[in-house]
Amino acid sequence: MTKKKIGLIINPIAGMGGSVGLKGTDGDAYKKALKLGAKPVTPERISILLNNLKNKTKLSFYTAPGKMGADFLEDKGIEFQIIGEIGDLTSAKDTQRIAKQMRDKDVQLLVFCGGDGTARDIYDAIGLEIPVVAIPSGVKMFSSVFALNPRAAAEMIEAFINETSTLEKEVLDINEEAFRKGKLESKLYGYLKVPEVQKLLQAGKQSSKMGKTAEENKRDIARYIIENMETNVLYLLGPGTTVKAISDLLNISKALLGIDAIYDKTLVATDINENGILELINKYTTTKIIVSPIGGQGFIFGRGNKQFTPRILKKIGKENIQVVATAEKMKGLMCLRVDTGDEEVDEILKGFIKVIVEYNEELVIEIEC
Repeated sequence: MTKKKIGLIINPIAGMGGSVGLKGTDGDAYKKALKLGAKPVTPERISILLNNLKNKTKLSFYTAPGKMGADFLEDKGIEFQIIGEIGDLTSAKDTQRIAKQMRDKDVQLLVFCGGDGTARDIYDAIGLEIPVVAIPSGVKMFSSVFALNPRAAAEMIEAFINETSTLEKEVLDINEEAFRKGKLESKLYGYLKVPEVQKLLQAGKQSSKMGKTAEENKRDIARYIIENMETNVLYLLGPGTTVKAISDLLNISKALLGIDAIYDKTLVATDINENGILELINKYTTTKIIVSPIGGQGFIFGRGNKQFTPRILKKIGKENIQVVATAEKMKGLMCLRVDTGDEEVDEILKGFIKVIVEYNEELVIEIEC
């Protein structure tokens, strides 16, 4: 059988801003992330993908050089050729140039690892000319082009080998500067073709409904949470308007898209990163997390709140995680999802969990990876 020609491009800095609370690595944010001690996250994502590929002998890879691809294929028993050149510092121009070179080599499927920014770079280079498989590795990843996780991406490649059809999925343009300031500004940027395996793809980000009923629902949830808050317990509040309703009722300012900490209903830290969270966990006896799933996607960890790293989630434990969501948001979700970047932690979090959807009203739903 003729081998499928697969392109591989990795954004080596994708996702590095997450754990240090930068909400992205566009522009100079990458340098700031390094100063804050951020570590690359793409190596683990690619390792999971390759470990879950079942038909490697049916694939012939065309890969970007070094840390943009080739470094991860060595000693994996995978046939590959290197396309293009890169310098010590990589950029969007490298991604776009190499993607075009792969197109000219008649690559049949382009696999890329990154976030929304990388998806935009790929779209700028090839548009709808070549189908793609997108491995989620950024901080935000609101575009619906992404696989649920690296394992799902591997399954999508297998589906492509078996000649599955393709469909078009949205690439969103996220204003990262506004995002860092607590504002979510997005617009449709374009479309990319992906193998048609809907169950393996994340949904696009849906905005919270701002009608009176939805806002009342959020306030009722917040009132119930506040009335049942324990003394001498540190609460870490995740991003989103549903969680922000809690701080609003307490008359506490909150970073809408960041992580904040309260103790005995008093703000003790705002917009904190992984190190800040770890310092607080070590300071207080008991810590609990309050999070809300991303509308349309169902992710409670691994999208937009990567300050909650696997290390932190292991320390806190599933029993100290409280999920809140409006009834309207939960109607569109068959399950909740996690993609922490650590398969062991994902497995720990799997299973059923209670979600507070109203005042003194809970819904039991399953967490899947």
